[in-house]
Amino acid sequence: MNAIYGLVAVLSVWLAAADALAQASYPEQPIKIIVGFPPGVAPDITSRLLGDKFTEAWGKPIVVENVTGASGNIAVERVAKAPPDGYTLLMGGNASLVINPSLIAKLPYDPVKDFAYITQVFIVPNILVVRNDVPATNIQELIALAKAQPGYFVAGHAGIGTSQHLGGELFKVMAGVQIQQVPYRGSTGVLPDLLAGHLNMFFGNITNVLPLIREGKLRAFGITSRQRSPRIPELPTMEELGFPGFDATAWFGLMAPAGTPPAVIDKLHGETVRVLALPDVKAKLEGLGVQLVGNTPAEFAALIKTETPHWAKVIKDAGIKLSE
Repeated sequence: MNAIYGLVAVLSVWLAAADALAQASYPEQPIKIIVGFPPGVAPDITSRLLGDKFTEAWGKPIVVENVTGASGNIAVERVAKAPPDGYTLLMGGNASLVINPSLIAKLPYDPVKDFAYITQVFIVPNILVVRNDVPATNIQELIALAKAQPGYFVAGHAGIGTSQHLGGELFKVMAGVQIQQVPYRGSTGVLPDLLAGHLNMFFGNITNVLPLIREGKLRAFGITSRQRSPRIPELPTMEELGFPGFDATAWFGLMAPAGTPPAVIDKLHGETVRVLALPDVKAKLEGLGVQLVGNTPAEFAALIKTETPHWAKVIKDAGIKLSE
């Protein structure tokens, strides 16, 4: 029996040493961060900023690859099936991880089992905007117009199950109006059609629509978070406009394939949190309208388990279907 205890002790020491060695030597080659949306949107900008800082700290190239389509699900599937060695990471969002499980019957990945969660990086709200030629200057006029002309409003969104899609669906249900929703491969695909007049409404990511609001190219009505944004404090929340409990925000976080060594996850977590606290990074990202998080791997993993049933209820109560 003593021999067995001795063997267990030796094995424990060996595993601890191997774990420490893995953390000390990582990374030994370039790291790839997969983003499920096109360049120029918040998760892409954030990934590139983190990548630059990782390269400065570790001396290894960080490559950001945009794998668009299916509301980010294609990117998520790719990382789920990647080798769990810490060299393929995902900047994944709530659409793929906690919302689409209630919209799509058979996802090609399991958000709970297929990933090692590193940290939730940021939360970002959307803003309800319309083109300036829409004859409505307040929310009451907007709703009245939608009711008087059921086919008038055509809204773009970044993909099925995204916070933009759900924002539009919640608005339809709560306001009792009909709006045609058109999916795109990210916000940067929606904006050209919106400005060109092919669309006239958008629950757009604050990062992308705020500059156009400031330039007078779009008219804003409300923000989809529960609190006003310090980037545009004069804009009321959708809840303040008469939509109780309205909340349609996006979040993104860094993760790796399940089975990635804990020491590697710990190193990635520590470096990400350090970078997010840097004054220049903090100023850059908060200037885009995002709220930085930087929680622990355990807290991030717990978020997946708590938000999934929450969004399932929201989707069921609102009667949102995949075809929409």
